[in-house]
Amino acid sequence: MKQVFRSNFAMIVGWLWMVFAAGNAVDLVVRYNGRLSMVAAAVLGVLTMLVFVTCLRPMIVLSEEGVLVRNPLRNAFVPWSGVDEVKVSHLITITSGGRRVRCWAPQTSARERAAAARKGRPALARGRFRTEPVRSKAEQAAAEAMAGKTHADWVAEQITERAKAARRAASVAGTPESDATVPEAETGVTSGTGTASGTAALRMNWAPSALVAVAVAALLVVAAFLV
Repeated sequence: MKQVFRSNFAMIVGWLWMVFAAGNAVDLVVRYNGRLSMVAAAVLGVLTMLVFVTCLRPMIVLSEEGVLVRNPLRNAFVPWSGVDEVKVSHLITITSGGRRVRCWAPQTSARERAAAARKGRPALARGRFRTEPVRSKAEQAAAEAMAGKTHADWVAEQITERAKAARRAASVAGTPESDATVPEAETGVTSGTGTASGTAALRMNWAPSALVAVAVAALLVVAAFLV
């Protein structure tokens, strides 16, 4: 089962900007007047590139083969057998074979953590009558499971649980999970580094989509200077 985790707020901001940028790009083409239009296009291109790599690209994707981390400029893939430890501070950090990858999204702030801690405390009874609706057993169980936890904490738990489950399944099947292959076209990470014994480990590479965005923005800036 494939799961995708990202910042919903960043995604909304990113797509709103893309719509705004597309409208302005059309206007610049229709009303092109030389250098001023090129300077405006360069500024628009640089801002759009920054929004793309910081708002739309970052995410964590859990698949049957492992966890794919998409950061602003780089992709990292860790097979489930290579997940050694998952920690959460303000970022999720995955350790694999002595190497670490910090996940750009989802993040957690001190304010969000404080709010989660407040929600985790038992509610105090006030007055004779209860004003809050009665929760069902499922809702109560979900509330207790998330008590005191942020979204990043929950995502880290999902990664840890799926890594353990995949290892158990691999041991029962008697097949090393490190033999699992991942399509490079899907992950954007080239096959490559592992230990000498063939144990699966973290693989990292530059993201083609991010490099294209940076290159287009750079070309617009150069064109603005040359016109």
